[in-house]
Amino acid sequence: MNRKVIIAIADGSGDRPNPLLEHKTPLEYAHTPHLDRLAAEGITGMMDLVGSGIPVGTDMGHLILFGFQPEDYPGRGPIEALGIGMDARAGDIVLRCNFANVDETGIVVDRRAGRIREGTDLLAEALSGIELQGVTFYCKPATEHRAVLILRGEGLSDQISDSDPKAPNDGSPYQVIRALDSSDAARKTAAVLNEYLQTAYQILASHSVNKERAGSKQLPANFLLTRGAGRMVQHNPVTERLNIKGSCIAGESTVLGVGLLAGFKPVTDSRMTGNMDTDIALKAKLAIKEIEENDMVLVHLKAPDLKGHDNQPFEKAKALELFDKMVGMIADELPGNVYLAVAADHSTPCEVGEHTGEPVPILIFGPSIRKDRTLQYNELDCAYGGLGRLSGQEFVRTLHGLIGRVKKLGN
Repeated sequence: MNRKVIIAIADGSGDRPNPLLEHKTPLEYAHTPHLDRLAAEGITGMMDLVGSGIPVGTDMGHLILFGFQPEDYPGRGPIEALGIGMDARAGDIVLRCNFANVDETGIVVDRRAGRIREGTDLLAEALSGIELQGVTFYCKPATEHRAVLILRGEGLSDQISDSDPKAPNDGSPYQVIRALDSSDAARKTAAVLNEYLQTAYQILASHSVNKERAGSKQLPANFLLTRGAGRMVQHNPVTERLNIKGSCIAGESTVLGVGLLAGFKPVTDSRMTGNMDTDIALKAKLAIKEIEENDMVLVHLKAPDLKGHDNQPFEKAKALELFDKMVGMIADELPGNVYLAVAADHSTPCEVGEHTGEPVPILIFGPSIRKDRTLQYNELDCAYGGLGRLSGQEFVRTLHGLIGRVKKLGN
């Protein structure tokens, strides 16, 4: 039997009961007929990506969902660089960045510079090719307000702190970068990066893109907030270990980067955004097309996570309804030998505005699946499902087992 699997990921879908939603979670409040049908005809459960109560980032959550172990984590920066096709070389120090707005005293006014989406290519270009203390800096824009920064030179370390005060800390000063160990390399890297950020501030403050933004009463993107430093390394792809072919359909650079690390072919398009205006019909169509030539296809929707970060429970419910429609489109065209699995990479409760350690609902639908008695897909009903409460590795291994990629133990 040649069984395959499509995994649909609703980024950050897990949540908590919200008083604005009649004390329901956004997933309970949303109208999700397609997800509910799959839950009723499949098997459900709950998943802790790493362990009970442990929050994870989008990068770590997807690292697990693609089949890696937590100890394989290379840092967010290298993942982002892979995701945007940046020329990162072994030994480079790579950081994830936000274009942000700070005032003249260094107070962060907006970590995302009004979620800037236009002109970031020109801003990044102005920050690339700068050389300080024998270190060359390269900057490239990523999804919306995000960017990636590479430090290339001798004697560098990824053991440095973040300059980003992180959400919800708009109104706090950006952090001076410091060495996280006593090595000369860490001290050098922290010093040169602090110098670079001040140089970048001077360049961005007078850039034409930001002058236009200020003229139209938009926040100028006048600073880079850095985090997630990592050293570029090589990993053994999951696809080689399991002898499978895979593809990843996403408009979000982090997810595409983890997919590339795992050996999955990236499939993206300008119509796939990281927000509510993403083209779900295109994603669904591509998922069905890609599964013809692959064993595993992961299709991703970012919007629920964004609405959780922004504390917008009604909008998060709408984002989950968008996900439901996408899943329905895939289910309607699903080949008979293909499983359709649904999951999330973490919870992003609206009341917190950040990732938390609550488990996320999961389901598997497809051929010869053992059905349970769950009738709806949400955090409450799936807790009673036949899969029980699994770790992320257990969930992924279950999918690998269904398509015949888990070796038998013993004779």
